[in-house]
Amino acid sequence: MSHFLPVVTLDGPAGVGKTTLARRMAENLDLPYLDSGAMFRCLALKLGRDAENLPEGELRAQCAQWTFNLAGRGRKSVLLCNGQAVGDEVRTEHVGMLAARIATVPAVREILRAVQRAIGEKSPLVAEGRDMGTVVFPEARFKFFLDALPEVRAARRLRELEERGENAELADLTEQIRKRDALDRNRAVAPLRPARDACVVDTSRLDIQGVLGVMLHHISLHGGRHALAAGMPSAL
Repeated sequence: MSHFLPVVTLDGPAGVGKTTLARRMAENLDLPYLDSGAMFRCLALKLGRDAENLPEGELRAQCAQWTFNLAGRGRKSVLLCNGQAVGDEVRTEHVGMLAARIATVPAVREILRAVQRAIGEKSPLVAEGRDMGTVVFPEARFKFFLDALPEVRAARRLRELEERGENAELADLTEQIRKRDALDRNRAVAPLRPARDACVVDTSRLDIQGVLGVMLHHISLHGGRHALAAGMPSAL
């Protein structure tokens, strides 16, 4: 690759641990962290049910009401929508399904891709989502694709919900994850898949620290933080 952006991308399906891992990666590398999924969730929550069926002109007009920015670094990175921090209100399973539907709409993906791209061109960062390494930042210096069995991801999600005092059934979560996977992997625009030059990590039998170790080792072997800081490829 003759040119790249000093960006680390983490892609993968729902419930694979991208958010936690991206935050830890950003903390370790002292970089801003971009949660692209939170952008889709935020828009989905604001647009409401069946937004994916709106005429394109109306959808674009509504999306234009909201602007996104990124503040802070590492664990202190904050996604802002119209100057307000995007919080846990976008983290429900219901909003997740709304986001999966709206993410199938080409106009929405185009709008958010332009925003994400602009953020990545301003500063080195860690970006996580579904198509960061394939569509948004194809020139990213380091690309990772995380995956795990649906049952494993559902069990992890169940633990997260229980820790927050929320009730859920493992069978229901597994089915929701399978549906999200089907929407993500089979959509016509930017389907979920690893970039050709991504490092693929199966997280089914690894904990968060283990996966982070694999990724940091890969970065170290291929130029490390200096490659990101320099913004140019190092000798491999």
